Amino acid sequence: MIKVEDVAHVAFRAPDLDRMEAFLKDFGLTTWREVGRLYARGLGPAPFVHVTELGEPGFVAVGLRAASVEDVIALGGSEGVEPKNLERPGGGVAVRLRDPDGFVVEVVAGQTSAKPLPLPQADGWNSARDKSRLRRPKRVGQTPAHVVRLGHCVLGVSDFRTSERWYKERFGFITSDEIAVSPEMSIGAFLRCDRGETPTDHHTLFLLQGPTGVGFHHAAFEVVDIDDLMSGHERLAAAGWRPEWGVGRHLLGSQVFDYWKDPWGNTLEHWTDGDLLTAAEGSRVAPFPELLAVQWGPSPPFGV
Repeated sequence: MIKVEDVAHVAFRAPDLDRMEAFLKDFGLTTWREVGRLYARGLGPAPFVHVTELGEPGFVAVGLRAASVEDVIALGGSEGVEPKNLERPGGGVAVRLRDPDGFVVEVVAGQTSAKPLPLPQADGWNSARDKSRLRRPKRVGQTPAHVVRLGHCVLGVSDFRTSERWYKERFGFITSDEIAVSPEMSIGAFLRCDRGETPTDHHTLFLLQGPTGVGFHHAAFEVVDIDDLMSGHERLAAAGWRPEWGVGRHLLGSQVFDYWKDPWGNTLEHWTDGDLLTAAEGSRVAPFPELLAVQWGPSPPFGV
């Protein structure tokens, strides 16, 4: 077992890279093309967070970032898979595995970081607790959201316990919240990386055994703050893209969320202000109603 540090990227196929690029730009990503593929990055140091190759529409892979090249080599040895140079922006080394449902998992390390791009100027907030913005009006602007990084990926699986065991045994994930439909049965779990005393997102991967079956559910991208998320919402709506759910605040993970569909029906989420946990926080079992519960905002328009 190795311990992955974060999600690295998500990969898709689409028959029209121009249309995907238009959506990703309105979503708040910086795009470019190399060797027939469309890449996108956020403002953070990841060399890319989203890649689309030309073809029939579909989900291709999720990438996980390992702590070191040595870990990737060790993983490849234990799985009988030869590590290969990653011929994508940032380079590095990768091992490609298939999980119990056939999802491709690309475990990467040794990538060259991109130069972080500047975040928009912080105007501060004047709340009842603290008034930090003095003698300056706030102007949010009418721009796309500023995506900083990829935060998590959600997969629909055929057998939750089988998939949970596969991911934990290889990548060291810790359960944050397990979703129980009864004392005897759970259908999913929010899994976070084990980074010891270093705080990490409430979940990097969510596995769900639900009625919609096996498939990609969504990928979530962190934006700067709530103003940025709302600015992004207005931009996507004005451009005519299809909203799915939001804006609201989740119960589990606490994120403020806003879900949108790309041109081929893949769900991408903007989020901000999520929970950060260390290994010491352990795990809990959550009753099923908490899965889709919101602290404020609309109820979900779909089942699980």
